[in-house]
Amino acid sequence: MVKHRPSKAPPKQSGRHVALAQYRARAQVYDSELEPFEPLRLDAIERLRLRPGETVLDVGCGTGLSFEPLLERLGPGGRIVGIEQCPEMMAKARERVHAAAWQQVSLVPAPAEDARWKGQADAALFHFTHDILRQPAALDNVLSHLKPGARVVATGLQWASPWTWPVNLFVMGAALYSVSSLDGLAQPWSELAARLQGFEARPTWMGSIFVATGTWPGLAGTH
Repeated sequence: MVKHRPSKAPPKQSGRHVALAQYRARAQVYDSELEPFEPLRLDAIERLRLRPGETVLDVGCGTGLSFEPLLERLGPGGRIVGIEQCPEMMAKARERVHAAAWQQVSLVPAPAEDARWKGQADAALFHFTHDILRQPAALDNVLSHLKPGARVVATGLQWASPWTWPVNLFVMGAALYSVSSLDGLAQPWSELAARLQGFEARPTWMGSIFVATGTWPGLAGTH
């Protein structure tokens, strides 16, 4: 009698690999998918209070949809560092930069926790980057490249009040399509809040989306 060995289950994918697969699949239609949310992007950028000549980190920059409105505020002397791990998204961002001949945009094709670049920035934008916001190593790496007093703005999905179940159905559907794990959706900004001063998170879109702001105290100001 031949004994059959139970087949091994395929190895569980890490959050990084799940997120990468999601965004690789979405790269071609990403811009059109996010069009209804563009007012949120513009509001987040406005909250950065950028001044001409400053440098801003666009963390999880995707296809570069934030580049143009950021540069409108930074002026010709300003600089953007766009960080993105998905090759297909980064290719779209490169196409955007090349088409517009933006010389002051630097692109870093790497996960946020591994990304390296020169200099320190005056501000950082995390626009719909749930997976990055939930990774302490990613936040620590990004924040270490900010000047003390740098402004930080984050936006993204969150659970609304439990009794607003139609809103949470929207959150569930959007999250399953765009994040690697539902963990942390009650307070997606909690890791960021622990690292910033003057932190504030405000709900919008009937509580389904948050807009968070704060300032980086610098490494000397962290515990």
